[in-house]
Amino acid sequence: MAPLFTTMHTNPSIPFNRRPVLRTACLLALAGAAAAGAQSLLAATPKDRVELRRDERPVNRSGLEAASFSAVVKRVAPSVVKVTTATKARRTAAPGLPPGIDHPLMRPFFGPGAPRLELPPQAGLGSGVILSPDGYIVTNNHVIQGADEVSVQMDAGRDFKARVVGRDPQTDIAVLKVEARNLPAATLADSDRVEVGDRVLAIGNPFGIGETVTTGIVSALGRRAGLGLEYEDFVQTDAAINPGNSGGALVDIEGRLIGINTAILSRTGGFQGVSLAVPANLVSQVVNGLVAHGKVVRGYLGVSAQDLTPALAETLKLEVRRGALVAEVRPQSPAATAGLRTGDVIVSVNGETVEDAHRLTFRVGAIAPGTKLELGILRDGEPTTLRTTAAERPALLASAGPDGAPEASADSGALAGVTFGDLAPEQRRRFNIPARVEGALVTGVAPDSAAAKAGVRPGDLVLEINRQQVRSAEDAAAVIVAGSAARTLLRLFSRGASRYVVVDEREAAQ
Repeated sequence: MAPLFTTMHTNPSIPFNRRPVLRTACLLALAGAAAAGAQSLLAATPKDRVELRRDERPVNRSGLEAASFSAVVKRVAPSVVKVTTATKARRTAAPGLPPGIDHPLMRPFFGPGAPRLELPPQAGLGSGVILSPDGYIVTNNHVIQGADEVSVQMDAGRDFKARVVGRDPQTDIAVLKVEARNLPAATLADSDRVEVGDRVLAIGNPFGIGETVTTGIVSALGRRAGLGLEYEDFVQTDAAINPGNSGGALVDIEGRLIGINTAILSRTGGFQGVSLAVPANLVSQVVNGLVAHGKVVRGYLGVSAQDLTPALAETLKLEVRRGALVAEVRPQSPAATAGLRTGDVIVSVNGETVEDAHRLTFRVGAIAPGTKLELGILRDGEPTTLRTTAAERPALLASAGPDGAPEASADSGALAGVTFGDLAPEQRRRFNIPARVEGALVTGVAPDSAAAKAGVRPGDLVLEINRQQVRSAEDAAAVIVAGSAARTLLRLFSRGASRYVVVDEREAAQ
């Protein structure tokens, strides 16, 4: 059975054994959708910055572990709050109706009796962490998304109405504000100094039963769990996390915040030993952006990149096995201005090492627009340096999908089992493929072929074969006939982005 990811907030009005488990796709929908009900809660006048308390010293790893963590808990617990949400009853169109039929302008044609679904009032529960004495609180975006009212209950029993300062679905972080003074704010550690094996404590409000503390160790760092978030860099622990813990604190043995508990990996919906927390350094970056601008302003380079696998490195005749391989350069982007080309490998940004495409996203995203960028790259195996200026990250690109009739195919040799077709204008419009993108449309892939094993799918657009540009199915067929190597390097346009794929025909027989 495939593993599921569960976000750790709950609805106290529903028994736990009936609580639905959220699959990865559901979390993506939660993280990407706009919360219409919460818009009225957004703060209108953000301030410049939250004064966060920091202690960036590494944790003391020498000596024997303490027999009790009670002193740490007493110090930290007042900073962790219970977050409750309320959503008003709503009427919505019944599922299965044609799009737009419930619009007010359509009612004269279909009458006022169109089927509607009555959604009852909803209550939600999660946790949060006080970040400043003047009332800024961090929690998870999925805890407060869609809520009409948000309330916060302190450790001392005091209740406050909260307003939403801002939300960042790409990291699942949200900032709340309550009107209070002299609150017990948490101290943030430098999460970059956390190590696998460090002892941690998780504090939150599981199941609505009250503040609860569990303990474990850091079991992994930099975890990409596939929750559908744009920025995933989780601290993984085995500290028990349950429904209601979302937005709660993950602290080290000195009581410093190292992460915000967000989700678990589970086949049952309950805790099974793998908990995920957003690291404190990423939290502080997001919080300051939301408070200052109402959104997170991220740097933008303008490339589609992928990890440099051993097979790609060998095919491209590269000695290095780390870096981000440039699969596409966006026109009129900072990358285009710098002179980046497809096939370049980015190995550093402003002197900081880039291990893979994921780390490139984080490195550039953390840089303010307008900042000078110095890119260390490998071009045809030779190191060089390019310079440009970061722009502000735009909206995500639209995706493309499969269509088209086969016009050329390879029955044997290179790309055996793959059929190609030309990309017609109606297909461009239907799947929102940019006019600048030219290639041969993959219309069929044999299930047992080497191309299928390499990840080539119908609907992919072949841009290059063995570094030779392809504009049509005829071009693809000609390049395939001319080639004789068992291994073929493809550059594909797939789901709105470009990527490289190595197809090794020797894999088809395995």
